[in-house]
Amino acid sequence: METNIISSKSQIGKNVKIGNFCIIEDNVVIGDNTIIKNYVELREGTIIGENCFIDSRVSSSGNCTIGNNVIIRYDSIIARGVKIGDNTYISPKMMSNNLNTNMYQVGGAAIGANVFIGTNCVLQHGIQIGDNSVLGSLSFVNKNVPENEIWFGNPAKFYKKNETANASNEIHLPE
Repeated sequence: METNIISSKSQIGKNVKIGNFCIIEDNVVIGDNTIIKNYVELREGTIIGENCFIDSRVSSSGNCTIGNNVIIRYDSIIARGVKIGDNTYISPKMMSNNLNTNMYQVGGAAIGANVFIGTNCVLQHGIQIGDNSVLGSLSFVNKNVPENEIWFGNPAKFYKKNETANASNEIHLPE
């Protein structure tokens, strides 16, 4: 029972699998070999690279860029303007924001390559997460995280350097 709304102005690559009840708006680009599960909403201008896995109930606010080999797990929210680097893993229920306290759009987070974001993380507007960084579950990240560091807490604070930052970051897509 497939019921999707897919704009004719979207571009969908080769071997892309799209689940049920998805909304894909104008000017969305989905790279080759990407899997989109059920109830996913991709608003205008969302760009997804190749070999990605977008789990059920993920939403993008639009004008987002998601690199290659990225996994975004269940029920995550990708705010307008967020940029996600290659080989990044986002655990379930991550939420990003692009509005400041005066409700002005100031830009989404810039997430580097090879980043791991734990379950229920909240990323404040306009922050930068460096390459090879790790954010612990339930963290509220409201300042920039340099590359190769592990942060967690509310608000998130530096814990230690990421000793495995140069190890193989090969990500395997879920079945």
